[in-house]
Amino acid sequence: MRTVLDIHLAREADLPAVAALATAARDDSPAGAQLGAQEIDRLLEHLSVLIAAGGHVLVAEQDGRVVGVVLGRVVAAYLFAERASLYLDMLFVSPQARRHGVGHALLRAAADLAAEHDCHDIYSAPVPGNRGVQRFLARLGFAPAAGHRVASVAALQRRLAEAPVRDGGHGRRFAPRGGIEDLIARRRRARSVMESGPIDMRSVGGGAPSRRHHQAKAG
Repeated sequence: MRTVLDIHLAREADLPAVAALATAARDDSPAGAQLGAQEIDRLLEHLSVLIAAGGHVLVAEQDGRVVGVVLGRVVAAYLFAERASLYLDMLFVSPQARRHGVGHALLRAAADLAAEHDCHDIYSAPVPGNRGVQRFLARLGFAPAAGHRVASVAALQRRLAEAPVRDGGHGRRFAPRGGIEDLIARRRRARSVMESGPIDMRSVGGGAPSRRHHQAKAG
């Protein structure tokens, strides 16, 4: 007897099963352990936030059990895109339910959702390293769109603090903020000395004495 597959928006009672599938999706990839929250409570919180913010959680239910999920959100038109897009944060089918049309049914529902919201494209971001999902999407016509790079906020701030800052016009290098403030203070002191009278500035600026200095000595 053929089982019935039901695709629908997730109900509150479905969310624990969706969180469990999200954990399985991360474990299914070599890079998965490095990504995202693993605790079910944290994942439930994230799912609740996604839904509250207008996101969409589509589930595939078979014999009363959630066996697949798509997490999606509509991204409105912006500077580089004239029309909205549907962004799929996750597409996953439990291993026991694969090769039975579950993934196709989920994407069919996602495509209908995209058309309903007048989306021009559907973007998908599989968990890195999950070659099975990559191949599945490629067979359905998904092509590479851009190379994503990621850095933690703390690591980026640390690198930027350590990196020298270039002056756009001259390629000169300055130290981080503390060094810049010291440089400004030194320049202010030099300026105040220059304005105070006819003195030799070679020790400060590295140049020759001014004409006013020669005249003063001659006098």
